[in-house]
This record gives sequence, structure tokens and C-alpha cells, in this order.
Amino acid sequence: QVQLVESGGGLVQAGGSLRLSCAASGRTFSNYAIGWFRQAPGKEREFVAAISWSGSTTYYTDSVKGRFTISRDNAENTVYLQMNSLKPEDTAVYYCNADSLISRVVAGTADYWGQGTQVTVSS
Repeated sequence: QVQLVESGGGLVQAGGSLRLSCAASGRTFSNYAIGWFRQAPGKEREFVAAISWSGSTTYYTDSVKGRFTISRDNAENTVYLQMNSLKPEDTAVYYCNADSLISRVVAGTADYWGQGTQVTVSS
């Protein structure tokens, strides 16, 4: 089992920045790819970003490219999502997920999910 806990959400004005953290415990963290999804009210959960177990490969949805950066610190068992130039449409609950296969992370079929952290961007 892998337990995931997100933190770092909050209220920020448009154009501002936040850094989300996904802290993992349980099985060897460095064996897992990690991803971020988000779900806005009334909308389906959507993929945001993912990072391979080594950190050498990253994926982003088009709407966040150039604004968000995913990174990981395997020594700290933590993945980060640095979010810059935030827009009101980034408002959502953000979830991290984990799986040994990055394809499953990106597809949203990962074995493990956190409880989410709320991000609200005001205009």
C-alpha cells in the first residue's frame, strides 16, 4: 500500500503562484510514477501532470504547459507541483496519484490516490 497526502492548496489571486506537495508513505516511493489530476465543480476529473519514478520524464496537459512544473524528491518521498501564472480556470480540487506504470498514472487508473487539496484562484 501507498498512502498519499496532498497539501499546499489555498486561495490565490489570478497571476499568483502556489506549490502543491504530495507526500507518500508505505512502499518504496521511488518505484512509483506520480501524477496530478484536478476536478472542478460540475466537471470530470482531468489529468494535469505526471512524472516518472526517476524524474527523467514528465507529462503535462496542454493548458498548463509553461505555467506548471512537476518535480520529485525521492529522498523526501514527495512530489511537487509548482503552479505559476494561475488563472481562475485552474480552480479545482487537486489530487495526486501513484502507480508503478506511468501509463496508468496518466490515464487516471492508478492504484493509489490522495484525498485532494483545494485550489481557488480569484479573478
